[in-house]
Amino acid sequence: MRLHYRSYGTGSPLVILHGLFGSLNNWQTLAKRLAEHFSVFALDLRNHGHSPHSGDFTYAAMAGDVREFVLEHGLSPACVIGHSMGGKTAMELALHVPDIVDRLVVVDIAPKEYPAAHGELMDAMDAVDPEAYTSREEIDHALAKRVRDIAVRQFLLTNLRRDERGRYRWRMNLDAIRANAGELGKAQRADIPFPRPVLFISGGRSTSITPRDRPLIERLFPRATFETIDGASHWVHADAPEEFLRLVLGFLTKQLPSG
Repeated sequence: MRLHYRSYGTGSPLVILHGLFGSLNNWQTLAKRLAEHFSVFALDLRNHGHSPHSGDFTYAAMAGDVREFVLEHGLSPACVIGHSMGGKTAMELALHVPDIVDRLVVVDIAPKEYPAAHGELMDAMDAVDPEAYTSREEIDHALAKRVRDIAVRQFLLTNLRRDERGRYRWRMNLDAIRANAGELGKAQRADIPFPRPVLFISGGRSTSITPRDRPLIERLFPRATFETIDGASHWVHADAPEEFLRLVLGFLTKQLPSG
């Protein structure tokens, strides 16, 4: 599957993978900042953004897409940043195709199993037929009946697009996402750990990564280091972009001992 992407800057390759319901647009500002140091490739994962839709929506499939992208564009080995679902995809890639990943930054997610989540958001989007409305404001008002949080609604509304007739539609493949909700919570597994450096960044207000997760993380990623940004939620990079950028650049540009 050929993924839609945007590229910025020159230098060593850096691939960015967004989270569930997101797209490369969520990372544009940070991608441009990172492009002062790297050749940055921000991707739309399958069933999101402008990338193709598919009923096969597993981490193996998404990691396979990213592998194809890296090899097709001659980026191997590339540094990879992944948030949430994108973080799990990045870990899947690193564990099973380690030669094409240089360093890895995993944002607010662990390789453990999570319960199926976000059903209420999918229900809210299913309950709103964008085609019936003529403006984003009307769709926002309709969503507000089920989604109270303004920031979450604005995030979901980034998935709106207009078709050839000018009618609003959801850009993501909501049917495939719902059908594979259980897959998105699955743990990452591997017999051989990833041998290169990995930075796990978590939000201080998030519970996605806990101290109890560290033994599992360190078994799969023995060169893992951990940072927490106080006051940040699950959307760490959006809540604290300057601190996030400082940590990422410090990690990706630091000369680390081999082995």
